[in-house]
Amino acid sequence: MKNIIRGAAVGLAAALTLSACGGGGDDNDKNPLSGGGASKGTITVGGANFPESGLLGEVYAQALEAKGLKVNRKFNIGAREIYYDQVVKGGIGVMPEYNGALLTTSVDKTSTAATTEEVNAALKAKLPPSVEVLNSAQAEDKDSVTVNPQTASKYKLKSIADLKPVANQLTIAGPSEFKTRQQGLVGLKKVYGLDFKKFQPFDAGAQATLVKLLTQNKVQAADLFTTDPTIVEKKLVVLEDPKHVFSAQNVTPLVNKSAVNPTAVAALNAVSAKLTTQDLLDMMKRIAIDKDDQEKVAGDWLKKSGLA
Repeated sequence: MKNIIRGAAVGLAAALTLSACGGGGDDNDKNPLSGGGASKGTITVGGANFPESGLLGEVYAQALEAKGLKVNRKFNIGAREIYYDQVVKGGIGVMPEYNGALLTTSVDKTSTAATTEEVNAALKAKLPPSVEVLNSAQAEDKDSVTVNPQTASKYKLKSIADLKPVANQLTIAGPSEFKTRQQGLVGLKKVYGLDFKKFQPFDAGAQATLVKLLTQNKVQAADLFTTDPTIVEKKLVVLEDPKHVFSAQNVTPLVNKSAVNPTAVAALNAVSAKLTTQDLLDMMKRIAIDKDDQEKVAGDWLKKSGLA
């Protein structure tokens, strides 16, 4: 997602029940592997299957349009396992990414890089030649192991390491891909020795149910993005991660090199230079709680930042 920052304020629950809005493309863009390249005069900007990715895609799209570039939007595509190959093959020209999750999910599943600098160095060394990452933003959204207040209090939980003697009594919930990712149950078992009683998978559109079950103690832990406003609203507890299962997750543009010219690269890097974690929290609150349209939220941030 995410692998989601990657804490605090609108619920992943609330946030992920919203469908990421997206504009339609030209007829010749219906093929997912066409339309990404700048050679056709249009840059295809993608978005994954959760609202924050759609918001970031819209920020990128409007920033490019502000520089006179033509943009096609393909939002709500799916998880990284679906969209990554489209970027590599050129069907998507620009994709909002989280650098650490990109590295360990799609580029090097064995990587132990933890800091922003380490993660980006590994990406630049190992990404396929058709793609590259541009400058990372300070803004970060991590996956997390988040528990409800009663579970935190009952077992005196502050850190993921504190779960080891009790994980076999707890149900953890999250997106289905969390089960097989290094920055998920695989890494939690390998690094912290955690074996949970049960994993309850949820699709992105069912995250409101996930948070509801967490607050009702029907599940005791969940993978929530740390920019999820519901964490603060519901007094949920994000457990510390001292062994860095969840690496740096800076918002970072992933681009197909053939799709972007120097003007596009400069526009995207300008977004990264301005975007903070607090900006993400504020914008996601407007979308998930205040129900503002992501186009307006993105446009307002760009104007406030002097980028539109």
